[in-house]
Amino acid sequence: MFGMSTTELIVIVLIILLLFGGKKIPELMKGLGKGVKSFKEGLNEVEKDLNIDETNSKEPTSSTLKEEERRGDNN
Repeated sequence: MFGMSTTELIVIVLIILLLFGGKKIPELMKGLGKGVKSFKEGLNEVEKDLNIDETNSKEPTSSTLKEEERRGDNN
């Protein structure tokens, strides 16, 4: 996994335990989980907005019609 051996992972986990202690790690993981959840919700919201914009852009509006007319005049 990620080019690391099992021994290296165990050493990293032990260092984290020494730095933060056993009681702090669940709090850190809870915060990390909330951050990941928030990030995913943000991505879903942006994706939803892009899908809405995409469906709206398929319907010609006055500004897109003017843009198409201008492009046609330049050719």
